[in-house]
Order: sequence, then structure tokens, then C-alpha cells
Amino acid sequence: MTSSMRTRAVHAGRDDLTDLGVHAVPIDLSTTYPSRDSAEEARRIDVFATGALDPGMPVYGRISNPTVERFEEAMAEIEGFDHAVAFGSGMAAVTACLLAAVARGKRHVVAVRPLYGTTDHLLASGLLGNELTWASPETLKDALRPDTGLVFVETPANPTLSEVDIAALAELCGDVPLLVDNTFATPILQQPGRVGAKLVLHSATKFLGGHGDVMGGVVACGAEPAALLRQIRFATGAVLHPLAGYLLLRGLSTLPLRISAASATAATLVERLSAHDAVGAVHYPSLGGPLVAFEVKGDPHALIGAVRLLTPAVSLGSVDTLIQHPASLSHRIMEEDDRHGSGVTDKLLRMSVGLEDVEDLWHDLDQALKAT
Repeated sequence: MTSSMRTRAVHAGRDDLTDLGVHAVPIDLSTTYPSRDSAEEARRIDVFATGALDPGMPVYGRISNPTVERFEEAMAEIEGFDHAVAFGSGMAAVTACLLAAVARGKRHVVAVRPLYGTTDHLLASGLLGNELTWASPETLKDALRPDTGLVFVETPANPTLSEVDIAALAELCGDVPLLVDNTFATPILQQPGRVGAKLVLHSATKFLGGHGDVMGGVVACGAEPAALLRQIRFATGAVLHPLAGYLLLRGLSTLPLRISAASATAATLVERLSAHDAVGAVHYPSLGGPLVAFEVKGDPHALIGAVRLLTPAVSLGSVDTLIQHPASLSHRIMEEDDRHGSGVTDKLLRMSVGLEDVEDLWHDLDQALKAT
């Protein structure tokens, strides 16, 4: 297999299409799969209940689906793992990872802020039976306990775009699995599994889909955690719809090109924002990417109300440029002190740069900044 990411993104999950005599990926929408051999189906249910894979025909759509499996195979390959498990949303994927730790008898989780606001809330609430310790990269080792089942980090982080050294963090974790939310970087800019992360999570709703029209989540990992995640999905029903699997696989084929184009535009906007009189600070990750965070000196709500080309909305990773006020939306569910302590100030705006012309975007940003 070639090592080129652009080639892998196009062909992953599709290598057998020529042999099948088709060009587009087949979409299997069946919820159930008839069989006259109920004894064989019983055997296969026993296999699926353990989280293992079976190469035969599916039994039921909640257990497995051929179209979704293609997306899982592609994500595993692109992230450098043997397995990937897809879910109905990014938060369903986060939930499954936490339940997996609790199921292993390792209830304690260590997490590094900032995180996506709903992830932060789920971890801190203990709704899934976990215990939580917040740590920094410097204090992480001391935060680990014998019952620590997971270390959770986003890098670049949502929404401040702060970064951590994944390899250094993985070394500190020792035998404790390190989960990296790689939604913002995508596998185009970094592959955490190649430097020690045991689980790599994506809100596939974002850049993997890439067009703002599909929701999903996925975790790339090794065989043992994948089996447990499939068991949890089998029992909870947090499945990815086959049409979503198809759209996500299609989105992967253009992911390298979209990330490259949007990152180039973002870098230009960062330079101009840094020199703008109405901007107090600009945050941009060292690895680049399409995400930009900046703090205005005036009223951030006035900017949101003044944009005309940019789309004022939550989420990110679409072909159009989205801008939002994290303190009001994506991180609103956090306690105010925790939000501010994570660097999510009331002046902070997060922008996901799309594929529009850079001059058109700058014209809109500049006129909106004047409204603040």
C-alpha cells in the first residue's frame, strides 16, 4: 500500500470495488438480513456479542453494516490502526470510550483542559459512573491512580487551539490508555496513534464529512479496545446510519485537498487578523490547519451579527466558513469559572475556515470587525 495520504484517502475502503464491478461504494440500507439457517445465525450472534468481527453475512443493522464497515476500514488505515469503530455522533463515541473504561473496572479518568464543552460536561458530571481528575501535562503523572482507565486530551484543543506534545504525554501515561480527540487536526495534519495514543477519536460530523450534512463519530484503536467498543455499541445501539457511513467515506476522498486549501486561507487570515486594530489576540496552532481563534477588543456578539458571507453557526469543518462565540454556544454548558479557567474568554471567537476566496472572506471579516 502506498504511503501517500492523498492516495490512501481516495482508495481506503474501496480497494475491492473493481473486483465487484462497481465504481461507487454500494449503500446497504437493510435493517435485517434474512437467513434460513437459524443455527448459523445463533453462532454469529454469539460472535458479535463479544465484539469480534465475522466475515459472513450481517444479521441485524444494529450489529453491523457493510457500508459502515468500509468507512471503519478506511479510518483505521488512515489513522494507522488495525481497527476503527463508528458511532452515531462524536459524543456517542466519547460515551462509548468512557463506558469502556468503567466496564474494565477503571472508573478514574484524567483529562486535560480545554476540551469541547459537552465532553467537559460529560466527564465532570459523572453521569456514566466515572470519576475525574483535571490535570495539566505537567501534573498528569501525579494525577494517575491504580484505577485510572483513561487519559483524555484534545490537541489542538477546542476552542483555544492550544497544543500538547502527544508523544511526551503518551510516555507519561505508561500503561494507561491515552485517548486523543483528533477532530481539529484530522489525520492529514497528525496521526496520534503513531506517537503513542491508544485511541484516536473524531467527531466525524466535522472535517471527515466536510459538507455540514452528516453526523457521526469514530474511534481508531487496536483490536482489544475495538472489541469492547463494539460490545458497547451492540448493547446501546449508538450506531452510524449506512447513508452517513457512505457520506463519510466519500468525504475522506477529498479530505487532504480540503485541509490543504482551507489551511492556506487560514494562515493568510491569521496574518491579517494579527495586525487588525480591533483584534486583541490571535490563536493558531503550530501545525497549521483551518481553525482560527481570536479575541476581539470590542463586542464579539456584534461581530457575529455583522458577518454576511461567513456562516454564524456552531460546528466546524464544512466547505463554508463558520464562526461562533464559544462562551455562548459550544462551551456554554460549562460552569463559568471552569470556562474562563480553560482560556475560553468572553471575547473569544472560533472560526472554521472553508473553501471560499480569501479576499472575499477578509472583506467580510474586516467590515464585521468594524462593527465591534
